[in-house]
Amino acid sequence: MRHRLRVAGLLLSGQEQVTGNLTEIADRLIAAQDRVATLPPITSDAPEFSVADAYAVLAEIEGKRRAQGWRAIGRKIGFTNRTIWPRYGVYQPMWAHVWTDTVHFAESGKAKLELRPFVQPRIEPEVVFKLKAPVPVTDDPIEVLACAEWIAPGFEIVQSHFPDWKFTAPDCTAACGLHGALVVGEPVAMTAANRAVLAAALPTCKVTLSRGDQVIDRGIGANVLDSPALALAHLVRVLATLPQFPPLAAGEIVTTGTITDAWPVTTGETWSSDYGELGIDGLTLSFN
Repeated sequence: MRHRLRVAGLLLSGQEQVTGNLTEIADRLIAAQDRVATLPPITSDAPEFSVADAYAVLAEIEGKRRAQGWRAIGRKIGFTNRTIWPRYGVYQPMWAHVWTDTVHFAESGKAKLELRPFVQPRIEPEVVFKLKAPVPVTDDPIEVLACAEWIAPGFEIVQSHFPDWKFTAPDCTAACGLHGALVVGEPVAMTAANRAVLAAALPTCKVTLSRGDQVIDRGIGANVLDSPALALAHLVRVLATLPQFPPLAAGEIVTTGTITDAWPVTTGETWSSDYGELGIDGLTLSFN
């Protein structure tokens, strides 16, 4: 028997839960996004709220956004970096769509972004792929990369609508995977000639995150589910369990999760990344 769920003082169950309170939660999260506001974690009122419930809420939110004219152009995968799981109390990855309204492309490796639309924003250096074919179910990174058109550096700006970045896995899954924006740097074409080299370099590459002239954090590609390429493979498996969402398709842009911790950002700062031996240029991002 399906659990009963308490939300906003109401005890709901069964079909009423699916059509009632999950829609109400979606509306509350959309309102928080649109008003650049915080709200209590969903699980603070509803400890039974699960990751499965969270994806049902995410589907509601995305349906409403599409009705407003938003167009999905890819995905973000979050919490793929196992080294930060204990810090946030989230011990599994999650994903959400990214949109034409939230994805920005840097020019010559430099970009500017307005922070005003985001709540408690943080920056994450990531590896981004554009797909030219669907990714098969595989644990072979070379097979995964054969489906990529290009690889690029990226900064995801994540945000928490939950105060002080305190939440559970269902909370942040429902809240669009904490996605705020994605800035994509200069792409490098994926070819038969460089595919094996990149597959080998992705787990071992050292990524440096700096604010101005100060190094803030460092990480390695293996932090991200052993390789950003394998994060893509993980997403394929997750999507196979979520029939309410489409599978990965050619043309999608996918950012695979932060290689360092996520760091708070404020107006006036300039951040940069370096990807070491991976062979892609870093990205410089200034905040207005």
